[in-house]
Amino acid sequence: MNDLRIRPAAEADLATLVRLRDDAARWMPTRGITGQWQPGELDEDHFRQVMTHGEVWLAEADGHIAGAWELWWEDEAAWGPQPPVAGYVHRLMVDRGTTARGTGRLLLTAAERRVAEVGRTHVRLDCLAGNARLNAYYRDAGYRVVGHKAGKPQPGGEPKSFTLLEKTLREAE
Repeated sequence: MNDLRIRPAAEADLATLVRLRDDAARWMPTRGITGQWQPGELDEDHFRQVMTHGEVWLAEADGHIAGAWELWWEDEAAWGPQPPVAGYVHRLMVDRGTTARGTGRLLLTAAERRVAEVGRTHVRLDCLAGNARLNAYYRDAGYRVVGHKAGKPQPGGEPKSFTLLEKTLREAE
């Protein structure tokens, strides 16, 4: 599983992205994670919209989709107006049926590389404040808590409170 191929998502991938998101939403409660994502919350139009102002990436391994994530270049809903120094990772998803343990971290590293490629020095993300496991996952990946956002609007749902996390990337050598 070390041979991930990363590529930008295309229109033809929209149904796959919805499936990944819905599968992740169904997996979470089996691990005691509640209140995060719900199946059916996001549709193809959501991912199509993200592709117009940000990026959506897919990872493939052994002929299967291994996962995906969104990369935004601004996130005022969570972070307010900011100088253009960061990329914002959203909806990091792995296909639990076809991927090996550690794939999520590989996808996060790929997202960080992409942010560095465009010359930005920080990666930011937000995580449901009450999801202790996911907050710990990102802290273990080198992110630090830099704040909280109460009442962040959610696509298709009620506003929720989030932990804001940030990682500083090494300067290009």
